Order: sequence, then structure tokens, then C-alpha cells
Amino acid sequence: MIVSPAFAGKRYAVLGLARSGMATVDTLLASGAEVTAWDSREEQTTPLEGRATIADPLTIDLSGFDGVVVSPGVPLNRHPIAAHARACGVPVIGDIELFAQARACLPPHKVVAITGTNGKSTTTTLVHHICNAADLPTVMGGNIGLPVLGQPPLPEGGVYVLELSSYQIDLTYSLEADVAAFINLSPDHLDRYDGYEGYGASKARLFAMQRADQFAVFGCGDADALRIAAAVTAQRPVGNVEVVDPAMLQGQALWPSLQGPHNLQNAAIAVAIAQRLGIPEDVWRAALASFVGLPHRMERVAEANGVLFINDSKATNPASTAPALGAWPRVHWILGGLPKSADLDACAPYFSHVVCAYTIGEAGPRFAEILEPVMPVQRSEMLGDAVRQAMDAAAPGDVVMLSPACASFDQFRDFEARGDSFRQIVEALIAERTA
Repeated sequence: MIVSPAFAGKRYAVLGLARSGMATVDTLLASGAEVTAWDSREEQTTPLEGRATIADPLTIDLSGFDGVVVSPGVPLNRHPIAAHARACGVPVIGDIELFAQARACLPPHKVVAITGTNGKSTTTTLVHHICNAADLPTVMGGNIGLPVLGQPPLPEGGVYVLELSSYQIDLTYSLEADVAAFINLSPDHLDRYDGYEGYGASKARLFAMQRADQFAVFGCGDADALRIAAAVTAQRPVGNVEVVDPAMLQGQALWPSLQGPHNLQNAAIAVAIAQRLGIPEDVWRAALASFVGLPHRMERVAEANGVLFINDSKATNPASTAPALGAWPRVHWILGGLPKSADLDACAPYFSHVVCAYTIGEAGPRFAEILEPVMPVQRSEMLGDAVRQAMDAAAPGDVVMLSPACASFDQFRDFEARGDSFRQIVEALIAERTA
């Protein structure tokens, strides 16, 4: 874990003891801080008895504390901890802010921070993969992988690659990323912000924390990203801001896990970051070819009788699903779940790629009404029925793809459970039909 004298002798309250919360407590205690910890689940606090004070920060006087560390899942616009901490003059922060404060005590290193609405995980994982290919010491953290504080500090020359959600940026104030990237912006998580503009402003804070001599990289796929890029450009030396055109890259056909226009943009941003890190072209090109992609994001789970089965369960909003539809010309599209929006407008440019849509979950009836005028639709309701119907209808050369454009919480614990279920159903049906 990362340990820093920056926390020695200080007092912190930690609210929420899942993975990042527990890693935070361990770092603070090992660094000589005094910690008050709390989680609504008693089983989470039990291991800390005797090591930390167990108390709900909402019930104690926080005066004199150096920070209240909360999980990114705590909605600051609704949770009373924000007002309570403010009344006591105590900042509400996250584990990324603690990492930022610990950096001065770590061996010399670089930080890459990546945000955006869609494509963050793929781009972050790809940058981490390229760094590994270049033999740079590297770890991946933030909104993906293990909590950054819980990982061993890197030796000199290492690269910390962080995926940052808007929630994490909201809790961070001093992270000076050597390279920061903004992929795109589309409506999401609006229940946490003062409209779409507030959501975009939250992500743009990543660049406000940088120094003017550090680098910023932007995708070129939407007007909002370009607007933020222009604002950052006006405050930086010439050459320190780059808007990346995917057309700069040639050879996507050689990168099997990076198909589709959105992945070309992700790859172009990752390459721009690699170049800022001094990684040579022969290394990053080889890394693009060897990249295997992420589970649940355009994941190839099987191929049978000439039909490819794709698990894109991580596509939890229409803007994330749209480029996946654009990646193949004949798609049997399984969609639905707990809707984040009432329309599928972002997907409309690729409706011509859909052979048939199979609607499931709470959003199923509404999505069926939207799609029936423009394509064949099966109202499948359940994932297993949808996979079976799609498999029956698919011809060689077709793709059967789960890309829900919805959250999973109506029928599944999370998008991973939904994707795992899809994979298991596909494998069972293929085995059944080849027995």
C-alpha cells in the first residue's frame, strides 16, 4: 500500500468501507493518522475494532478533523454529510485526493488521468497495456481495478494510470495529472448535478487542477468535448493541448479488440498519451495489436456456425451502445434493463445495422415502441429468451450482441452479473445445439 508522512498526526473520518474505503483506512493508519470509520454494514466495521474509532461521522463533532473521506457513491448533493462537514469547516474528499497529497513523498513518477462519459475503462486499460509493453512500471486504479492507495508504490519512472469518474473528480482538489484526457461527454448521472452543464463542468475540473505546462488530450467526437478543449487551450502554452483525430491512426483491422469508430477514438487518445510519455511508435503499435479488451465491453464470448456473440453489458446508456452497433453491419441487438433515458436517439444513426432487436427488462416495452416502426422487434422480456430467439434467427456472418443501453438493476446485481449471465446462456445454448 501507499504510506505517506503527509498524513501523520492528522485526523480523518472515513465514510463507506468497501474496497476503496478500506484501502484508505489502511493507508491512513499505516501513515500515523487517527481514523474514525463507519459503514452501515456492521460486518465492514468489525475488522477495524481496536484499530480505528467506530462512529458515524454524522453523529460526532468533526471540528479539528483534516478531512472526511467518502466513497464516490455517496451523493454529495443529497447526503447530509456534506452540510455537516461544511458546518465544521472540514473538507469532504476521496481516496484520489489522498493519493494526490501523498505524491510528493513517492519516487518520481507520472500520473495519467482519463475521464469522459464513455470509453474510460477501455482507454485506461489500453494505456496501462501500452505502458507495460514499454516496460514502464505501472499500475491502474481509480474507477477501475484495485484502489490506488492499496497498491504498492511504483519505483522511479513509474506511471499511475487512473480512470476518473465525475464523482471522483468532485472529491479531488489537488491532482496535477502529467497527462489528462477527456474522451467525450453525453448525458449521464444527471441526478447528481445541476443539469447537463453541471455534469460537464465536474469533469472539466480535472484540467483546472493541472499546471499550465502539463498536457491535456481531447477526443474530437462531440461538441462538448471540443468546447472544453477550447477553454483549456486558451490557458495553456502552444502544443500542450491536443485534440485527437482518429484518422491519424491506420491499421485498425489488425487490432481485433479495438473494432468500431468509438474504439478507434479510444485508441487514438491512448496513442496520444503514449507519445506524451515518450513511448515509441513500434511499441504502441504492437501493443494495440496484442490488446485483448475488457470483459463486458464488446467482449467476444463465442463464435458458432459463423455467428459471433458479443457481450457489451457495460454499455449502460444509449450513447455507449451506439458505437457498438456501428462496429458490425448485421446485428441482432439485445437491449433493455433499467433505463437512464426515455429515448434511443443516440443509437439512431446505426439502426440500419440492426437485423432485429430483442427487448428485455423494465425498459423493454418502451424501447419496443420506439423501434418497431423502423426494424423487426421481439419483445423477449428475459435475457435467456432473447439469446435463444436471436440465436435461432442469426445467419452466418451475423452478430448477436447484448448492448443494453440501460443499467442492470431491474434484473441483475450489476452489469458484470448481467454480462456473466449472457456468456453462460450463450455457452449453454451452443453446447445444447452441438451435443
